Amino acid sequence: MQAIGWLSSFILIATIAKQVHKEWKCRSVEGVSSWLFVGQTAASTGFTVYSWLIHDWVFVVTNAVMLLAALTGLTIYRRNARLTGRTRLSGA
Repeated sequence: MQAIGWLSSFILIATIAKQVHKEWKCRSVEGVSSWLFVGQTAASTGFTVYSWLIHDWVFVVTNAVMLLAALTGLTIYRRNARLTGRTRLSGA
């Protein structure tokens, strides 16, 4: 059963990594909500702590990596917003 969890974790992380890479490459905030990254940061922090408390290592690793992805995405978003002259957090 652990193999299913690890495989699912890999798929989720690969999907998010592809999206963050696309955001980095296009250098635009068009169609991207900064609140996605803010919400993902909050949720991933809570899920990482929760998973650690119940000793579910598949979810500790997955959510810790998702937290890093959210912080990376938010950093890239802010860079892109600065490059395009948008400095406020936006809904889309």
